[in-house]
Parts: sequence; C-alpha cells; structure tokens
Amino acid sequence: MLQDPASHCLPAFAGQRIRTADVIVELKGREPVQVVRRTYFILTFDPEGHIDLGKFGSQQSALAEWVMDPVFTAANSDRDQTVVEAASRFIAQGGRWVPSSALARIIDDVALGQRRCGRA
Repeated sequence: MLQDPASHCLPAFAGQRIRTADVIVELKGREPVQVVRRTYFILTFDPEGHIDLGKFGSQQSALAEWVMDPVFTAANSDRDQTVVEAASRFIAQGGRWVPSSALARIIDDVALGQRRCGRA
C-alpha cells in the first residue's frame, strides 16, 4: 500500500486518519513465540481512500530527525542554545500514537495468535 497507493484504494477509510500497529513477531517452527518490536503510527487517507504518502513521508522524516536530534545536539554542546526547533517534533507526533496497556496487550495477543481479531 505504501509503495503504490494508487492501486490500493480503501473507500471505507476515505478522508480519515487511521491508527495502525506494525508488530514484528519471532517464529520458531513457523509458530509465533514472542513479539520482538511494535510500532504504532497514524495513516492519513485522501478523499478517495488512498494513503496520503506526502503526509506519511513528512511524518517519517520528522521522526527520524527527532530521533537523531540528540546526536547532533551532543556534537554541538559547546554552543549556548536557548532556541529549540520543535517543528519536526510536532510533525512526528502527528503520525504517532500510543495505545493503552490493555490495548497493547490485545494487539500482542492477536499478533501471537492467542486471540482472534475482531472487526469494529
């Protein structure tokens, strides 16, 4: 969907922002054993139901910048800086969400095959 949104139209999501969970699961003998990594982000859909790649790309770039910021700040720590560049933090935050601990547990259970995924 992210590589070619034009060929993946989801009219049910048209004009909406949808919370998503990306879960990486370790397998042993083709069976899920544990959740290795979780990423939660928000996808924005255009009025026709295609993913807004421009918004997604800017959020991902801002997130990378936000994560790398401490590295560059440490390198320039000899400078007295009182101005904080927060634009990328706000853009990155617009593309992320954090589930409650109960919802995170449900997402893990579904990813591990311990619970069925219900439809809203």
